[in-house]
Amino acid sequence: MRARSIIFAALVAAFAAGCGPGKFSKTENTGPADVFRYPITTKPTTMDPSKVQDGDTIDVLQQVFEGLVGWSEKNEVEPRLAEKWDIVDGGKTYIFTLKKGIKFHNGREIKAEDFKFSIERACNPKFNSVTVETYLSDIVGVTERKKNEASEVKGVQVIDDLHLKITIDKPRMYFISKLTYPCAFLLAKESIKDPLKEMNSIDQMVGTGPFKVTKFSPDESVQLVANEGYHLGAPLLKKIERPVVLDAATRVNLYKAGKIDLVQLARGDVDGLKKDAQYSSQIKTYDRASMYYIGFHCNSIEALKNPKVRLAFAMAIDKDQVIAEALSGINQKADSIVPPGCFGYRAKVKAIQFDLEGAKKLLAEAGYPEGKGIPELTMYHRDGQPDVKVVAQKVGAQLSKIGVKVTFQELQWGTYLERHNKHELPFFHMRWAADYLDAENFLSTLLASYGPENKIEYKNPKYDDLCRRADSSQDPEERKRLYAEAEDIVLADAPFIPIYFQKDIELVSPRVAGLRDALFGHLPHYKVAIK
Repeated sequence: MRARSIIFAALVAAFAAGCGPGKFSKTENTGPADVFRYPITTKPTTMDPSKVQDGDTIDVLQQVFEGLVGWSEKNEVEPRLAEKWDIVDGGKTYIFTLKKGIKFHNGREIKAEDFKFSIERACNPKFNSVTVETYLSDIVGVTERKKNEASEVKGVQVIDDLHLKITIDKPRMYFISKLTYPCAFLLAKESIKDPLKEMNSIDQMVGTGPFKVTKFSPDESVQLVANEGYHLGAPLLKKIERPVVLDAATRVNLYKAGKIDLVQLARGDVDGLKKDAQYSSQIKTYDRASMYYIGFHCNSIEALKNPKVRLAFAMAIDKDQVIAEALSGINQKADSIVPPGCFGYRAKVKAIQFDLEGAKKLLAEAGYPEGKGIPELTMYHRDGQPDVKVVAQKVGAQLSKIGVKVTFQELQWGTYLERHNKHELPFFHMRWAADYLDAENFLSTLLASYGPENKIEYKNPKYDDLCRRADSSQDPEERKRLYAEAEDIVLADAPFIPIYFQKDIELVSPRVAGLRDALFGHLPHYKVAIK
């Protein structure tokens, strides 16, 4: 990775030095009236929608690119580049009618064949997207194309310039939601130099979204300007500036110095800011359909292959204490894997209760009395997020009470994702954020043996059967029942130990108006204005 530019580092250091504890000016933010400034907390991982995996980078790319459908503030799928869609053939075929006159940033009008190109590119085995199997594999021919067993994706057909047909293998009630993910975003083929290579310059980032990219430096900043011809109306902003600021304290300092308009807070900063007359009213909270968990690779370290050992770990973790002491009591405890707001969420589950003596007994039954025989474990977690680090450390301290020794390794976010994709993390603390509000996105996608995001190699045939049946059922009540049975099984097998559900806490300047939000995060900023 390139080092951050010396100039940018010097500016950040200057802001931080001039705005230490007790030194903040009480002057109001006086930034440009038409520029929205908020930091990226990790280095953007890619310019390419067909490659992106992480929410921080998606927040950038969703300003630039769009798909057939998108999310509304009511957490519902709504038309975006499509004007409407009709579902026929018993739920297996979707006919999309495109909106007339929508143009790419380069001025060319979009056509149905552009969607065919974009999906074919993402599914080409030589391009090697790591997300298409998760979000597009229901489409007939995607799996065969990814395996290089077919020359095209047969389930995507151009009817004419304004009509596109997508055929899936089975009726799936959640399928339309999958098309909101970036690997289904529309690309301008003439701007892409080599379709089989990842975008590596801003001139290739040509979408239909409300903003255009003018700078993309993963070590420094991303800058965008308004797309005045945006089909939902010209943005109220002229620019968005996203400085890359990895340190949480520096981010708060920049906000207090009036250099940025919004910042996500670590839990350790919240109490002090609530007591500050100037900033207490600027604290905003947002519930997210996301679950933080402790994960085990089920086919790596011998002890962790044993469900009794994993269950003993789960029983040894006092989630209430973790949330009270590490997260200032702000977050909701996660007893389930499916979070609130998702289809299939249950407020009452067969939760694993904190039971230290029971955990010790179970560990002994598994052949590891007082933890003897379990090697020292390294818990991996991402960098740049104090809450993640402090929760990992708190969990490690609790596990020491049953004789398990835990050390910690913080990885740069891109490196973390790369190793996780290769199934190289045996023990880790991580988040899964909903891509669509359905239990399938958690239970099947993450934990079924056929799930494309099952990076931990968990396998349970009964669990798989329940999930498969729920995935394709057209009866909502049956789906809920089947997913509930599956979730009870996986909680007892404990390949994941859910700890808490995400709640974002942000400082938002009074100058910011029109910020739109959903359970996934903030929505594209074409209605945001800076007073």
